[in-house]
Amino acid sequence: MSIYVGNLPFKMTEDDLKQLFSNYGEVTSAKIIIDKMSGRSKGFAFVDMPDDAAAEQAIAETNGKEVMGRPLRVNMARPRE
Repeated sequence: MSIYVGNLPFKMTEDDLKQLFSNYGEVTSAKIIIDKMSGRSKGFAFVDMPDDAAAEQAIAETNGKEVMGRPLRVNMARPRE
């Protein structure tokens, strides 16, 4: 299951993100989206977890959680249109 994580702190790394979500189960990837022009984080990321039940628990427990001073917005990622 792919998870959308929004309102990320700009200093958060992909390793930080993977570590946060690995508390709930296996994480196959954690990708912070980077602005091509500035090289800075756009403030959102995608995390992939193979176990849907673990992913749903991660969403429930991290949505609204404050990390590095910012409340995360976490939900199931929608497919690209």
